[in-house]
Amino acid sequence: MRGHLELWLGLSFLLVTGGLVAVGCVWLPTDPLAMGDERLLPPSLGHPMGTDWFGRDVLARVLVGGRVSLAAALAAVALGAGVGTGLGGLAGYQGGLLEELLMRGADLLLAFPPLLLALLLATVLGPGPWGIVIAIAVFNVPYFSRLTRGCLVSLREREFVLAAQALGAGGLHILGRHILPHLVSPLLVQLTVSLGGALLAEAAFSYLGLGTPPPTPSWGRMLKEAQSYFHLSPWPAVFPGLFIALTVLGLNLVGDGLRDLLDPQLRGLSGRLPR
Repeated sequence: MRGHLELWLGLSFLLVTGGLVAVGCVWLPTDPLAMGDERLLPPSLGHPMGTDWFGRDVLARVLVGGRVSLAAALAAVALGAGVGTGLGGLAGYQGGLLEELLMRGADLLLAFPPLLLALLLATVLGPGPWGIVIAIAVFNVPYFSRLTRGCLVSLREREFVLAAQALGAGGLHILGRHILPHLVSPLLVQLTVSLGGALLAEAAFSYLGLGTPPPTPSWGRMLKEAQSYFHLSPWPAVFPGLFIALTVLGLNLVGDGLRDLLDPQLRGLSGRLPR
């Protein structure tokens, strides 16, 4: 019951924020870069989220900024998950020296400060979203590799795997037919949690000026730019911050709900709890 509640609540949050951003991909109330004389206005019918210090519509900028922030987070997690899952699968199935080398490399990445890595990549690649995407992706690689490797280590000695080996099944057949289906649930949960972390990281890097350069908005950059005018009008900071909070909260709730629903041990435990 708790897993269903968290899942539906998280999906509701994501439907609101993601749905509005999706609408912004095909329709915007006004040009997000157009300046005007109506500056620092509170929310109204003409400007549902108010205007900023240049007279730009905050709603239009939030929708475009969400497109930029979510695209960067999705690209980073997809890249990190793909590389990490592949390396973790290779380490967990092959074992031996290769497993030790790959896992120690993952430990080294976890020990490296992500902000320092982002600064380094931003210096090498120049300003823009790609340095941030690569930095967040590299930071996600060890999480997916360690998760995949741990699942494979626990599965490769299971009876159904040993039975398939005894029947003469090849390594690729065993991996694709008998092992990979068991990895879907934990990887799906890790994906949702990593997306929330990636969105927060992208907002933090953009706040520090390492993300998409102006005038293109992103949620983190909007928070940075609104900081100087917060005492005059809080709305240019409130709405991008609210969208970040709701989206991250929704992703975390979806991850927790999926974990409770898909993890057989948690399902068995919940069934034994006293009523």
